[in-house]
Amino acid sequence: MASRNSAPLASYIDLLLDAVCAVDKQGTFVFISAACEQVFGYTADELIGQRMIDLVHPADRQRTLDAAREIMGGEPKLNFENRYVRKDGRVVHLLWSARWSEVDQLRIAVARDITGRKQAESRQAALYAISEAAHAAEDLLALFKRIHSIIGEWLPALNFTVALCDEHGAPLQFPYHVDEAGCSPDLPGAVTERLCTEVIRSGQPLLLTPGQHTAAAGFEALVSSQDSPCWLGVPLSSQNGTIGAVLVKSGPDGLRYTEQDQELLHFVCAQVATAIERKQLHARLHHMARHDALTQLPNRTLLRERLKTALTAAHLNDGRMALLYVDLDRFKEVNDTHGHAIGDLLLQAVAHRLKSCVTGSDTVARMGGDEFVVLLHRIDAGQDPERVAANIRQVLAQPLRLDGHGMSIQTSIGIARYPEHGSEESQLLRHADEAMYGAKRRDRRRLDV
Repeated sequence: MASRNSAPLASYIDLLLDAVCAVDKQGTFVFISAACEQVFGYTADELIGQRMIDLVHPADRQRTLDAAREIMGGEPKLNFENRYVRKDGRVVHLLWSARWSEVDQLRIAVARDITGRKQAESRQAALYAISEAAHAAEDLLALFKRIHSIIGEWLPALNFTVALCDEHGAPLQFPYHVDEAGCSPDLPGAVTERLCTEVIRSGQPLLLTPGQHTAAAGFEALVSSQDSPCWLGVPLSSQNGTIGAVLVKSGPDGLRYTEQDQELLHFVCAQVATAIERKQLHARLHHMARHDALTQLPNRTLLRERLKTALTAAHLNDGRMALLYVDLDRFKEVNDTHGHAIGDLLLQAVAHRLKSCVTGSDTVARMGGDEFVVLLHRIDAGQDPERVAANIRQVLAQPLRLDGHGMSIQTSIGIARYPEHGSEESQLLRHADEAMYGAKRRDRRRLDV
């Protein structure tokens, strides 16, 4: 590039806001304009002689090298985008135009810093993606996976944790946690738990970078070495307060989070918190629609769904299943004598005892009033429904004390088996119901004798 006009030309180039540089055949900087220091954070003396590719973001290096080969092959590049890592660790997005000078044996390139534009685009794209995920995700776990993917598109997020808390001061819950080291976040003294607790307590972001001299109290050891990972925690805040935190940790590539990353993650997490609350509300409404409010047992709607599923499985596998219709004898007397509050406590105690009589794969549902149904999804010789019914009577008959009142529970139980008593939901429920009333009439006649 040397010529008798090169000196004044260089001084003119230094007036440009865009960065101009020249790289030799080996990929080494041989000339840079004044704007390069603003873009890369290195002085001219530091950049001259340094390999260009060493400054490129690791994720963009291969395609940058591919582009360089094409340029040196005589194919100019216009509007080529890639990312560089500044001296201070921040990532900058650059828009390049470059060509090869055969005479000078140099790549001549002009770069424009488009970091601000890319951040604005990332915000908009993230908002749209999170809103879409909140509506499309089937549950919170699916939502967290999608959010992890979204954030990972513009931030190193191999290690990603979501912590949630509630207003009752219960221990933090970690419904989503990915860590390359396999560390559990809820072990006593775990770094993840400590950091999330601090972010939630303060309601403020927390950025820890290697060699940081102003690390938050108690976390200095985490960044004492230049080889330490970088941590970034941001609160999940909504109109209802702080509901949790998102925590990311840098991976083995050594990339550091910046204040710009913190700002962007903080902004996005406000939308994430709203999406989480919306999903939690939907889950609560869904639960309320399918569960009894007093006992939290499945209600008629959910029982019918599970009964239908059990019947389909039994039909396909030539299996057997059974229904037990359970009614509490003289429950009305409890309400009349002790009041409805004691009656409600009794129903809750019965629900708890019934669940202890069956396996986790079976269903205990409340039909309403003092009537319950036990669905044995699969029965065999080792789980005869009569034996289950006998165990239920024995367990429920054990003395019970509620709010100072002693009582015992007697039950009437009706049994319906598939396929002997029907192959449809309504047939089995009706048979079990009629069998229960038959058992109740027999018990009354026996007591009257």
